[in-house]
Amino acid sequence: MRINTNVASLTAQEASANTNKSLSSSLEKLGSGLRINKAGDDASGLAIADKLRTQASSLGQGISNANSASALIQIADKAMSEQSNILDVVKTKLIQASTSTTNADGREAIRKDISKLLEQFDAIAAQTNYNGTTLLQQNSEDTAKADTFTFQLGENSEIDVNMTQGIASNSDKLGGGDSGFGAQSINSSVNAAAVAKANSIGGSQYGIG
Repeated sequence: MRINTNVASLTAQEASANTNKSLSSSLEKLGSGLRINKAGDDASGLAIADKLRTQASSLGQGISNANSASALIQIADKAMSEQSNILDVVKTKLIQASTSTTNADGREAIRKDISKLLEQFDAIAAQTNYNGTTLLQQNSEDTAKADTFTFQLGENSEIDVNMTQGIASNSDKLGGGDSGFGAQSINSSVNAAAVAKANSIGGSQYGIG
């Protein structure tokens, strides 16, 4: 008994299968743009590539976080710049009130102007925010210090940037001593004698009450 075998056909089929396999692998690499798509292509290379791909993704997110942190700081900086301008005007008005050529009615008008300016000052502190996070005080109602911020710029906490102390940039926190420099402190008149000796913004220096 003898079994007839078509060796040539079997050889051709094997060659065709190998060609199709190679073609499929090449098309997969062309389609994904990656040399290694599965462990069968290069097991150790795939492990290294996955680790590098994850690291690159993390670094990309870190860059995005840094850009967001930069935008947050720029918003706070612009807001505080406007507040600084308001304080410059307040100081100028206080100096104007300290001269004897300004009468009682003039000082009352100056007091009203300063109250309005400080209302604007507090409005900036209450409304300045980034993505809903208030930057210059605790929140729109609470004038306590804003929360501290941590900006994650890398894969681990060793590359974090921390702002360890919050900011309270409102009239309640401007002055020194017990009198403060809030709008509520300017409720009767401008004390010209105390204003005359003032050199910088500060409620206790001006003696406003």
